[in-house]
Amino acid sequence: MIRFIRYSIVIGLISLASCQEVLDTKPVALLVDDLVLNESNDVQPVRIGLYSALRSMAAPNIIAGDFTADYILHNGTFNDYRELATKQITATNGAIDALWAGVYNTVYVANFILEKLPLVSGVTDATRKQVLAEARFMRGWANFIGVYTYGDIPKVISIDQATNRIIGRTAKADILASVLADYQAALADLPNVAAGSTDVTTNAAYLNKVNCRAALARYYLYQKNWAQAELLATQVISAGVYTLEANFSDIVLKDFTHESILEVGYNLSDDPGTSNFGLNNLLVSRREVIPSNQLVVLLNSTEAGTRNTTIGFTIQNLRGSDNGWTVLKYGTASEDNNNIVLMRLAEMYLIRAEARAQQGKLAGTTGAVADLNVLRTRAKAPAVAVAAQADIILIIEQERVYELAFEGQRWYDLVRTGRAQAVMSAFSPNWNARYELWPIPQREIQQNPSLTQNPGY
Repeated sequence: MIRFIRYSIVIGLISLASCQEVLDTKPVALLVDDLVLNESNDVQPVRIGLYSALRSMAAPNIIAGDFTADYILHNGTFNDYRELATKQITATNGAIDALWAGVYNTVYVANFILEKLPLVSGVTDATRKQVLAEARFMRGWANFIGVYTYGDIPKVISIDQATNRIIGRTAKADILASVLADYQAALADLPNVAAGSTDVTTNAAYLNKVNCRAALARYYLYQKNWAQAELLATQVISAGVYTLEANFSDIVLKDFTHESILEVGYNLSDDPGTSNFGLNNLLVSRREVIPSNQLVVLLNSTEAGTRNTTIGFTIQNLRGSDNGWTVLKYGTASEDNNNIVLMRLAEMYLIRAEARAQQGKLAGTTGAVADLNVLRTRAKAPAVAVAAQADIILIIEQERVYELAFEGQRWYDLVRTGRAQAVMSAFSPNWNARYELWPIPQREIQQNPSLTQNPGY
C-alpha cells in the first residue's frame, strides 16, 4: 500500500528560516477528506503542504545518496545505519521506508492539487497556473528520486486510494518519461525570476523557471543526453539568478546562500536533527555515522582545497574505532546551517563539465576543464590541466566528491556512471551488485499484492 500524509483540519503553520510559511506534516495514512481544496482560501494552505511534502523527502534522500556509498563508517547503535554502513541492507530498513513514504506523500499531494485545483472557482489565472506548475514539478522530482533509488516503481497519477493500493511497478523508462513531461509542463508556467534578484531565500525556497531548468539539467545528465545537459546547465549559470559564494565555508555554515538553487528550510519546532533520520542528530549529536577514512583523506587533499571545511576534527572524539572526524554541513535548529540544499550552482558547473567532457569538449573557455577550474579557483586548489578525455571524466568524478560531499549525490553518481561495482567492492567486502538499488520496503510488499521485490532482497 502506498502511504500518504494526513493534514489536520486546523492547519498549523510554522515559519521557514526567513518567516515564510511551511506546513508541518506527519507521515501517517491519509484520508482524502483531510485535504481541503474547495475555495480560493484553501489554495495557499494546500500549496504549503506541497512544499512541506518536499521537505519530508530531503533527509532520507541525503541518507540514500551518501550513506549507501563510500562516505561513512558506522559509529553508533542504530541497526538501520549499521546496515547501510556495512553494506548489509535489508528491506526492513527504516531509512528505506522513510524515503519511500516521502516520495509518495509528495506524489499524492501533487495529484490532489492537479485534480482539485482546476475545479475551484475564484482563483486567479496566475495563481492557478503557478500552483499547478509547482505540483507538476514536485511530482516529477519525487518520481525522479524514486526511480533512481528503487528502480521500477508504481506510477501513481490519481488520488483514488483503492486504485493506488494495488498499483504494480511501472518500467523505469515510463516513469522517466513522466518525469520529463512534468518538468516541461512546470517550466512553461512557473514564474520568471530576474537576474540579480537579491531575494536569495525566495529564489531557493520556491520554484521558478531557473531552478526548474536546473532539475532538467540533472535529468538529462542522468539520461546521458550530454547536449541537453550542457544547454540547460548553461542556461542556469547564465541566468545570473544564482552566483557562487566567494568562500566555500559559507556553503557549509550558512543557510540560503547566493548559490542555493533549491533548499528546504527548518526551524526550532521541526528541526530534522531531533528525529531518527535527522542529519545533525545522526552526524553530530549521536555520531551514529562518521566520515569514512577514505573520504577524510580525499577532503584533506590538496585538490580539495578549502572544501575540507565540510568536515572537522575533534581530538576528544578520537577513541576506539572513532576517527575523530565529523560532518559539519548540518547544524542544529539554533544554528545557521540546519537546512538541506537539494541543488546549488556548483552542481551546474559540474554537470556542464561532465556533459562537455563526454562530448570531447575539454579545452578552451567552453571546455570541461574551464568549468572545473571555476570551482578549483573558489576552493583555492590547484588548477586542472587539460588531459585525455577518460582522465578528465575521472577528475570530474573526484571533483564531485570534493564539492558535493554529504549533499546526497555520491551513490547515485556511482550507479549512473557504471562505477559502483569497482568503487564499492574496493570499499567494502560486503558490497553486492544488488545494492545498486534500494529494496522496496518490506511493509509495502506485504500490503500491496501487486508489488514485487528487487532482485537479491
